[in-house]
Amino acid sequence: MLAFVTGATGFLGSHVARVLSGQGADLRLLVRPTSNLKNLEGLRADTAVGDLRDPASLEKAMSGCDTVFHVAADYRLWVRDPEEMYRSNVEGTRAILDAARKNGVQRVVHTSSVATVGFTGNGHPADEDSPVSLADMIGPYKRSKYMSEQVALEAGRSGLHVVVVNPTTPIGEQDVKPTPTGRIVVDFLKKKFPAYVETGLNLVDVHECARGHILALEKGKSGERYILGGENLTFKQILDKLAAITGLPSPKVKLPYIFAYATGVVDETITGRLLKREPRATIDSVRMGRKKMFASSDKAERKLGWRIVPVEDALRRAVDWFRANGYA
Repeated sequence: MLAFVTGATGFLGSHVARVLSGQGADLRLLVRPTSNLKNLEGLRADTAVGDLRDPASLEKAMSGCDTVFHVAADYRLWVRDPEEMYRSNVEGTRAILDAARKNGVQRVVHTSSVATVGFTGNGHPADEDSPVSLADMIGPYKRSKYMSEQVALEAGRSGLHVVVVNPTTPIGEQDVKPTPTGRIVVDFLKKKFPAYVETGLNLVDVHECARGHILALEKGKSGERYILGGENLTFKQILDKLAAITGLPSPKVKLPYIFAYATGVVDETITGRLLKREPRATIDSVRMGRKKMFASSDKAERKLGWRIVPVEDALRRAVDWFRANGYA
């Protein structure tokens, strides 16, 4: 099998590439001229220079491949120009699928996000059938991921074999950017959590999430999506686990929503608009946090053989990696 992988220089994509390599697959990895190649060190793979916003480069890079793992995405909760995100996440997905058709690719696994499912205000775990629409998506990241997922699902129902996976919140090592989730760990290590907000996430070990992509390739049904999740935890529970791992104190003060929202407004205005840097807190991230993003992986367990594992080991690996690499 010659697998074409996008996003392999990033967090989740690098783990997908390493799982594939460990199972004997030949790899061709899409990289940009400016990509940080740290996550590819020691990985036996060919690289092809291209860009999601350059369809011709994708068609050329994918030549001869029989499977595609489209893991790459612009994952930011704040961006100065939202159109950049739509070009990468929506039009980039469309270009990947067009290149797959032209190259006669047999199977495509598209990495979406749990952000595209329908969450409720009561904390009940959402699943693949929870009612949701584009109008429910907060901010350009969630909207662009929802739109790109619809492109992939439609392609899977129209002749191209496309399976969609919806990772929850991956955690672990090699989060070079880091992602917004990794930044939680880094900020905790830097003692930047004097208080917490009442919200919740589903955390999944990035190793297991990568393996779930292979299960989706082997057992997934075209035109279907599968949530790859782990433990549903409140934000306070996550911080408590980090405290137990690191020995650092976990915050005891709960911040009311109105204060969290005000913090997002101030940080986005001063840091984002005036200083032209990515803010730590954004209005969209605070609005998302009003609903606990708890999810169920029952469908993936039944159909793919997915298994849920405790998240402590992944959190510990993340802490060790960020410390060893100078993030904190």
